[in-house]
Amino acid sequence: MKNSKNRIDACLVCATECEECATCCINLNDKNNLKSIALCRDCADICALCARFEARGSSFCDALCKLCIEVCVACATECEKPSAPDCCKKTASACKKCAVECSKM
Repeated sequence: MKNSKNRIDACLVCATECEECATCCINLNDKNNLKSIALCRDCADICALCARFEARGSSFCDALCKLCIEVCVACATECEKPSAPDCCKKTASACKKCAVECSKM
């Protein structure tokens, strides 16, 4: 159960960070951030869904977590780029942590 709680917590933190980062990037009104915004929105959605599947003990949770890992890694990679705004750095860290927790299936 501890792994389940850790996974849920990591997913919820990541979803929140990604939502905040997407909002930050939107407010910067810079077309260079469009990929980051899209990835953060996708990541926030998959992480929130993953947390809900985990909480209910869904038999599809492991399959969903594999996709969550893929999206988190892509989002972290984008948010770590040197050209990324400062708000992206915290998001990259949350994405990496979520990917690690989701890999503990």
